[in-house]
Amino acid sequence: GRPLHCVLCVAENAIGPAAFLQDDILSCYSGLTVEINNTDAEGRLVLSDGVSHVAKHLDCDIVADMATLTGAQGISTGTHHGLIVATDEHLERDVIAAGKHSGDMVHPGIFAPEILMHEFDSDFADMRNSVKNRSNAQSSCAGLFIYRHLTHCGYTGRWLHIDMAYPSHEPLGNFATGWGVGLLTTLLKDLPSDEG
Repeated sequence: GRPLHCVLCVAENAIGPAAFLQDDILSCYSGLTVEINNTDAEGRLVLSDGVSHVAKHLDCDIVADMATLTGAQGISTGTHHGLIVATDEHLERDVIAAGKHSGDMVHPGIFAPEILMHEFDSDFADMRNSVKNRSNAQSSCAGLFIYRHLTHCGYTGRWLHIDMAYPSHEPLGNFATGWGVGLLTTLLKDLPSDEG
């Protein structure tokens, strides 16, 4: 079998003299520059650096990122289903099946970088960190922000994004549900060996 790597990308909202500010331009690990147009969209900055690390330093057939990334996920797929964005239909079907089997259900978002990436256009950097139009598939766009950094580093393998903002806590009030553990373990156990 192949090794399994887990890269933790952790962010904390905090204020202080070193905090980034609105309109700052950051240089990311991928080599892309990002204009800050939403200081609350910090998780995707850390996550994009994490997948860039994976692309540059680890030999992976599949990269799966999972995060409580957007409040818009609850609007897109509700409180019990995570939102997924995948680079290929086979992987998307495998994740949906793993969700049904494990009880950590998911629903696909839109994988259309050619249509949605313009949401991050910036006059000052390679991209912005948040969408221009908050009504245009925000959760899918947030996933594509991660994908842009991953592919900018030369990664050409399969990719899966899982936004679990609401199912991670909402079904139990404000208590953690453990959502996602069953999904990933079922997916990895059931993936055909020829697919990774």
